[in-house]
Amino acid sequence: MFLRYFPCSKTWIITSPFHFTDTNSFKGPVELHNQVIHLQRSDCSSYIVTEIILVHQSGLISFIKVMFLRLLYTKLGYAGNTEPQFIIPSCIAIKESAKVGDQAQRRMMKGVDDLDFFIGDEAIEKPSYATKWPIRHGIVEDWDLMERFMEQIIFKYLRAEPEDHYFLLTEPPLNTPENREYTAEIMFESFNVPGLYIAVQAVLALAASWTSRQVGERTLTGTVIDSGDGVTHVIPVAEGYVIGSCIKHIPIAGRDITYFIQQLLREREVGIPPEQSLETAKAVKERFSYVCPDLVKEFNKYDTDGSKWIKQYTGANAVTKKEFTIDVGYERFLGPEIFFHPEFANPDFTQPISEVVDEVIQHCPIDVRRPLYKNIVLSGGSTMFRDFGRRLQRDLKRSVDARLKIKYRSMLASTPEFYQVCHTKKDYEEIGPSICRHNPVFGVMS
Repeated sequence: MFLRYFPCSKTWIITSPFHFTDTNSFKGPVELHNQVIHLQRSDCSSYIVTEIILVHQSGLISFIKVMFLRLLYTKLGYAGNTEPQFIIPSCIAIKESAKVGDQAQRRMMKGVDDLDFFIGDEAIEKPSYATKWPIRHGIVEDWDLMERFMEQIIFKYLRAEPEDHYFLLTEPPLNTPENREYTAEIMFESFNVPGLYIAVQAVLALAASWTSRQVGERTLTGTVIDSGDGVTHVIPVAEGYVIGSCIKHIPIAGRDITYFIQQLLREREVGIPPEQSLETAKAVKERFSYVCPDLVKEFNKYDTDGSKWIKQYTGANAVTKKEFTIDVGYERFLGPEIFFHPEFANPDFTQPISEVVDEVIQHCPIDVRRPLYKNIVLSGGSTMFRDFGRRLQRDLKRSVDARLKIKYRSMLASTPEFYQVCHTKKDYEEIGPSICRHNPVFGVMS
């Protein structure tokens, strides 16, 4: 019997068959489950992610992906491209000391000072300015700053005239109607856009899945697993409408995988410069990590023929510029494994992602459960690990009888029908911002 211990999560993993008889030899609460012993630890983190997407009539698209961690990023690009053209922090630097949300003081300084601000990387590089983050935890805390931030995005980065383009914005699950109205006021009154559509990101993920060759039927019913750098959501969608009461949040995502790999590398003391440890862990995650079908068998593979599976990573010290090389072994599959054994990284959450998906679908109305099982769409960078979909499909099959077909999505393609469901400037002038409280279902088109 081989017993491996990971101090970062206080977890013992048994990599061969055994007979467990003595629990007193371990300190702390012990739980025996499927050849894995878990020792409790106290730290826990959770994050929230949302996206905003701007689509223009000319095909121009800007992805504003806000990750509410230590850093928030905005990604800008063009429709049809697989990667964004710009990636900038979602912050704004202004010359004042007012706190976020203190709009009264800011209105007293209208004039030239309104033009003296920076966004993105330029904002971070201005120590004499006050750096603000208009959005926190999915909520816009300062609409004045948000408007100025979007102004720079549209005119400076996209170099587009908003009067000539329709806009598609995505929102997080369970966004409030008031936020929709504020957004409509900015887009229609400040930028004078001709059309606007606000959609839940999960619905767009389903629509984007139509671009896959495996998709024979265009449907807006399915389960979206959206996992980015900060948080994972399981979102059921029926005929284009999100079943909000059944949405589940999983406090495991890409950043947690990075931290877990970072701790594993630290425990091995492989000679990584401290200031490079996080960057190295992220590079290992993105280049070498994959999802294994069986944890015990995977350990045996590396123990039997390590030279075949161990990879090498070469980095450079940011200070001395001296290169360093490390061997990457168990970290390759142990990182993404926290999706299926979340207790490795978060002892307060022990439910595997497959069980969460099954629970979400079972809580939905019975008449839509089969379509939800049939159409599962993976969205977000943290679902792109090799064999992630295959492992999820296998684990789900153990809980349900129906055969599942996992479908992948890459991006949203611009369609002519998009303009039919947009709210126009004329509609806004007749009805007001309340028109954006509800939207026609995007994608139910022939």
